[in-house]
Amino acid sequence: MQNVFNLRSIYLAVCPYAGVIVFTSYSSTSYNFEERIMELTGELSGLAAYPGDRFIEVVKKVGFECNLCGKCCTRDFNDHAFLLDDDAERVGGLDRAALVPAPYYELCDPAGTFYVSGYAIRARRDGTCHFLENGRCRVYEQRPRICRIYPYMLHREEDDAGVVDWRQISGLNRHGYYHSEIGDEECGRIWEEVKDYETLFLKQEIAFLEAVKTHFEANGLRHSPMAYDRHMRRFERGGKVKVNVFHKGQFETHTVTKKDY
Repeated sequence: MQNVFNLRSIYLAVCPYAGVIVFTSYSSTSYNFEERIMELTGELSGLAAYPGDRFIEVVKKVGFECNLCGKCCTRDFNDHAFLLDDDAERVGGLDRAALVPAPYYELCDPAGTFYVSGYAIRARRDGTCHFLENGRCRVYEQRPRICRIYPYMLHREEDDAGVVDWRQISGLNRHGYYHSEIGDEECGRIWEEVKDYETLFLKQEIAFLEAVKTHFEANGLRHSPMAYDRHMRRFERGGKVKVNVFHKGQFETHTVTKKDY
């Protein structure tokens, strides 16, 4: 899914069974806020111009139907469920313990504080979603947007051959039923919900980067790959790290360990 954000200076991976963010390597390249914001703004413009009929054609052709297998509710299959601000508010209202700073922390200042653009739903140690019980979601009627639109998406992503293009569906042929008939009204609803989610996701990411940039400038800070390396290794050994989570225009500070994931 899209919400794996790789810095040019930091490369991250997830160990799906242990639920641990794993550091692999870094370079000394500084982070260019303006360049990344420009990239995201360009993707936002491309999303706004994307033809709805082209997306609907994919929905009809694939004909996905959920078979209640529960795979999409596991870390092994789907990594993590990133929450938009309003979804985080709703999920937190249902169960505050369900929220955790989203993995793949994007930035780190010289003091070792990490920064991430939002919350995710906590997973259990076995990798299942906090809300999954007996193969069913216990908050299904109030589930967040990312769960409502899945497996559909619309963002630019690199495929196995290195080609970057728009991707519309995740986990193709790995779960669910296919070639079901989906009516025009349902296709239109799916299109609107996917476009709405992807638009809000990009806007939240842009707002996050602008907020970090302002915070860094006001406090004489910068992104530090060296601090990222040092504190991520500490995190991997079970140590505590501080994470500033961007939420509704502000940073909320959390102290976490790998056991939280």
